[in-house]
Amino acid sequence: MVPFAEEDVRVVPANEASWAELEAVFGAADAGRCRCRRFTVVGWLWRDSTQEERVAMLREQTACDEPGAPATSGLVAYVGDEPAGWVAVEPRLAYPKLRTLRVPWSGRDEDRDDPGVWAVTCFVVRRGFRGRGLTCHLARAAVDFARDRGASAVEGYPVVEEPGKVVTWGEMNVGARQVFQDAGFTEVGRPTLRRVVMRVDFTAASHAAITANRA
Repeated sequence: MVPFAEEDVRVVPANEASWAELEAVFGAADAGRCRCRRFTVVGWLWRDSTQEERVAMLREQTACDEPGAPATSGLVAYVGDEPAGWVAVEPRLAYPKLRTLRVPWSGRDEDRDDPGVWAVTCFVVRRGFRGRGLTCHLARAAVDFARDRGASAVEGYPVVEEPGKVVTWGEMNVGARQVFQDAGFTEVGRPTLRRVVMRVDFTAASHAAITANRA
């Protein structure tokens, strides 16, 4: 399938989208049940919360239908007029579970409470729009979104796709390493064989790398 061109895709903060549009993106797949609560819910697993609680949390944090809201927790992508994708991106401190996991911190000397670092934690692409590079558009938009709102850096924790091994759609909700590379992220940690930490620091050097990747 032909990848979506830049002009095919429009990405907006979630508060500028309607709740009905975001619901259409999530649908009934695994992401529709989790609602990007893996790193935010109280309890060991996101399943320790109810579906109703997760839906309510997502609706509150995205502030959908509220274009004047001071904050939101993600971006919605449209192809034409159709809502097609979502990416969760907000300050890393908004994800309390990240403080206790191995993946973000192993092998790094990093301030876990740095309020300037943002995190990209979840991608969802609506059925019918998959396989055409929409996550790449969302990752690039997430970098711009974080930078424009004063972040000092933005991180992601993607999966490494190994030849010959099947990666399920649920596992890929954190994104693939290549997607982050294409958006200008640099690998800064590899806590496991299948997970890496990717990061953009908002310096002149990182801006130059992002521009080069987009050329």
